Amino acid sequence: MSTIEERTAIVDVTTRMAWLADRRDWDALVAGVFVDRVQLDYTSLTGGEPATLAPADIVAGWRRGLGGLDATQHLVSNHLVDIDGDRAVATAQFQATHVLANPSGDRVWTLGGHYRFELARRSDGWRIDALTMTVTWATGNQQVMTLAATATS
Repeated sequence: MSTIEERTAIVDVTTRMAWLADRRDWDALVAGVFVDRVQLDYTSLTGGEPATLAPADIVAGWRRGLGGLDATQHLVSNHLVDIDGDRAVATAQFQATHVLANPSGDRVWTLGGHYRFELARRSDGWRIDALTMTVTWATGNQQVMTLAATATS
């Protein structure tokens, strides 16, 4: 596989993560994006410590957080990819829009920043084994996330 083909495959799997989450295709997200254990770091948004989780646990959390929303759109762009054998690091900008009609204010919460993906080459292609989200800005009503999570409980 050429470097261009490998880079394309890496960009595809990082984009697929966002695409499948926005489409609420939870089963495909569990099966087709991650390795068996993933280091997930959302500390720039939520505080706490990074966690190492199974894909099903990551997706269950995303389902609780996103499933009650009317819509989401996670745009991932400007990928930079470094490949070293069977390992790769990809960084990308993101903008995530979360929409929920509600009586408590604005219906939209949007945040932006960048992702750092660490990936491993497997027999079935490149898969994400570490994901760090760094939020650099946000606008709108973050309360839509709390309301959405309450709706799916």
